[in-house]
Amino acid sequence: MAVIPFSQALRERTWSSHGDSEGADFMKDLMTGKGSRDDYIALVAQHYFIYEAIEAAADHFSTDPVAAPFITSQLTRLPAIEADLEFLIGAHWRDQITALPTAAAYAARVREIAAQDWAGGFIAHHYTRYLGDLSGGQIIRTIMQRQFGFETNGVGFYLFDEIAKPKEFKNTYRDQLDAVEWDDAERDRVIEEVLAAYQFNTDLFIDLSRAKAAA
Repeated sequence: MAVIPFSQALRERTWSSHGDSEGADFMKDLMTGKGSRDDYIALVAQHYFIYEAIEAAADHFSTDPVAAPFITSQLTRLPAIEADLEFLIGAHWRDQITALPTAAAYAARVREIAAQDWAGGFIAHHYTRYLGDLSGGQIIRTIMQRQFGFETNGVGFYLFDEIAKPKEFKNTYRDQLDAVEWDDAERDRVIEEVLAAYQFNTDLFIDLSRAKAAA
C-alpha cells in the first residue's frame, strides 16, 4: 500500500475549508468589483495584526530544528504591510486601525502556539498563510491593481521580490513538509490546526462584512 505524502494528505483534508474561506461574501465582492477601496484597506489592516503575530512567532522558532527550515526572510510580509498601510491611509495609520475580534483571536492563537513551543502548530499557520499568499494571493493582487489603479504601492504585501519562481518555492516547501518526521498523531494535530487557520480566515471575512454593514 502506497504511503500518501503528508503534503498531499494535508491538501486533500483541508481542500473544502480552503474553498469556504475564499467564498465568503466580503472577499467575493472585493474580487468581483463590488467592493470598495476602503474594503481593501480594511483587509490590509487586519493582515497587519495577523502577520505581526506570525512573524514574531517566526523569530521565536528561528532556532527550532523542526520549524527553522520553513522560516526565511523571502516570506517576511510585515514591512510590506506597513508600507501598504502608509500608502493607503497615511503616516499615522497605526492610530487608525483596530483589530477586529477574529484578527485578535487569530493573533492570540499564534502567540499561544509560540508560548507552547509547538513547532507543528506554527508550521500549520505558516503554511496556510504564506503558501496561500503565493497562490491565490497573486490573483488578488492582479485584481486590486486593475480595480484601484495600484502599481506596486498598496499591494506590496502580495509582491515576493525575493522569490523568482513561486511554483518551485512551493514545491520545495511541500517537500520539507513531507520530510518532517511527525508520527500520525502529530500529523493529525497539524492538519487540525490548518483547518483552524482556515476557519479564522473565514470568520475574518465575516467580521469585515459586519464591520462594513455597521459603518
